[in-house]
Amino acid sequence: MARYIFITGGVVSSLGKGLASAALGALLQARGYTVRLRKLDPYLNVDPGTMSPFEHGEVFVTDDGAETDLDLGHYERFTGVHARKTDSISSGRIYSNVLEKERRGEYLGKTIQVIPHVTNEIKEFIAIGDDEVDFMLCEIGGTVGDIEGLPFFEAIRQFTHERPRGECILMHLTLLPYLAASGELKTKPTQHSVKELQSIGLAPDVLVCRSEHPIPEKERAKIALFCNVRPDAVIPAYDLSSIYEAPLAYHRAGLDQAVLNAFAISPAPRPDLTRWEDVIDRLTNTDGTVKIAIVGKYTQLEDAYKSIAEALTHGGMANRVKVKSDWIAAEDIEAEGGIHLLDGYHGIIVPGGFGERGTEGMLTAARYAREKNVPYLGICLGMQMAVIEAARNLAGIEDAGSEEFDHEAGETRFTPIVYHLKEWVQGNYKVQRSVHDDKGGTMRLGAYTAILKPDSKISEIYDGALEIEDRHRHRYEVDGSYIPQLEQAGLCFSGMSPDGKLPEAVEYPDHRWFVGVQAHPELKSKPFDPAPLFAGFIEAAKEGARLV
Repeated sequence: MARYIFITGGVVSSLGKGLASAALGALLQARGYTVRLRKLDPYLNVDPGTMSPFEHGEVFVTDDGAETDLDLGHYERFTGVHARKTDSISSGRIYSNVLEKERRGEYLGKTIQVIPHVTNEIKEFIAIGDDEVDFMLCEIGGTVGDIEGLPFFEAIRQFTHERPRGECILMHLTLLPYLAASGELKTKPTQHSVKELQSIGLAPDVLVCRSEHPIPEKERAKIALFCNVRPDAVIPAYDLSSIYEAPLAYHRAGLDQAVLNAFAISPAPRPDLTRWEDVIDRLTNTDGTVKIAIVGKYTQLEDAYKSIAEALTHGGMANRVKVKSDWIAAEDIEAEGGIHLLDGYHGIIVPGGFGERGTEGMLTAARYAREKNVPYLGICLGMQMAVIEAARNLAGIEDAGSEEFDHEAGETRFTPIVYHLKEWVQGNYKVQRSVHDDKGGTMRLGAYTAILKPDSKISEIYDGALEIEDRHRHRYEVDGSYIPQLEQAGLCFSGMSPDGKLPEAVEYPDHRWFVGVQAHPELKSKPFDPAPLFAGFIEAAKEGARLV
C-alpha cells in the first residue's frame, strides 16, 4: 500500500504548494519510487470548469475528461504521470456525492453530518488507487484555518490515525516574512500557522519555509524548537528564476531526504537527477531568442494560459533557444492601428477562449500571420478563428462566423462556419448535447484521436504519424460541410476525427508554418518531452528569427 504525504499551507496563499508537491514527486521518482499526486480543493464549485479564468486561472483537462485545477498541470509536467478524474476533488463534489447518496437512501435514514459522512467521503477519495504506487501526495488547497477547509483537515487527521503508524506524514508550507526596518526574518507567522494545525489535531513532520532572504541556522533551529520538528526537516524554499529549478533546489535543501527520514526509510536509494540536470542545461545554455506574440482574451492573468506558457518554454528547450512571450489582448488589436502590435514577432499564437469578445482581433492576427508568412499556431478557438478568416477572405463567405457568437448575442448575424456540437462519438458511445444543457462538464472533454493526412505538415511534425491523440475542451466545432469550399480556397483540413465528421487540424500547405488544431496539445507538454506542435512552432520561429 502507498505511503501518504499530505501537503498543507499556512500564513498566506500562493506559497507554491503545487510546485513543491510536483518537485517532491519528481525527486521521489528520481530515487526509483512510483508516485501519484492529488489535489483537494475546499471551494464549493463542483469543479473549476465554470470558474472565470481571471479568478481561478487555467482549467487543466485530463485524458479521461476531468476539468481540474491548474496544479494538476504542474504534477504532470514534473512527473510525467497522467492525471485522472480521481486525482482532483472539491468540497462541491464531496457534498454532491453525499447528498446523492442520501437521496438514494444509502445512509438508511441517518442524520447526515460533516462527521462522519462528509469526512468518510473525503477519506474514500484519498484512498482510491493506493495499491498502485509507492507514494501518494495529496495537496490541500487554501490555508490552514480557512473555514471551508476544516472537513479536509479533519478527514486527514482521521485517515492518519486509521492507517498503520509510519504510513502518513504531513508537509506544511509557510512564509518567513522579512522586515526591512529591523533587518530580520520573522518566524512568528510560521509558529502561529503550526499552532493552528496542532489545534485541529495535526502536527507537521516537514516544514518548507518560503523566504526571499537566506534563513540563518539559528532561525531554522528556532523554528524546529518551537514547531516541534527536527532541525533537518526545516527546509528553506527561495525564489527561483525558473520553476524547473525546483527539483534540484529542493534536493540541495534536503527535502526528499527529510521526507524519507520521516518515513524511517533508511538507507534510501540514491537519486538519479540526470533528467533535471539536462532540463536546466537546455534552459540556461541557449542559442538566441525568439519573440512570440500570444493574442488572447485573458491576457491580464498569465495563469489563464499557464500550460501554453510552459509548453512554449518546453519548445524553446527542444530548440535550445530562449522564448520571450508577450501577452497581447485581442481587443487591443481591434483598435485603429492595433495590427502593428504584431510587428516584429517571430511567431503568433491564438489560444482558446469562450465568447465573442476579442475575436475580431484574433481574426486580424490570423490574417496577419497568413499574409506575412509568420508562423502561426491556433489552438481551439484559435483554429476556429483561422477557419473563419479563410472563409471570409479567401472563400468569399463575408458573413462567416460562429454560432457561439449568435447564441451569446441572441440574434442571427453570421453564416455558422462554426456550430454548436450536438453529438459526437466517445469510445464506443455516442454523446448528445443541447445548447440548453448546464454549462458544467457538458463540453467535449478529454483525449480524442485525430487521423492525419499523409505528407501533411502536422503529420511531419509528429514524425510521420497518421494518428495522434490530444485533449479537448470545447462545445463548438467547425462545420465539415464547408470543407470542400475552404479547401478549394487553399486551406487544407489535415486532421479529422476517426469517423471523418469533425475537423481536428487545418494548415496552409504553401505557408512557412501555419497550423490550427481543435485540441489543446499544450496540456501534455513536459520539459523532458515537449509537445511536438510547440517544438515545431518554435523551430519555425527560430528559423524566421535568423532570416531577419
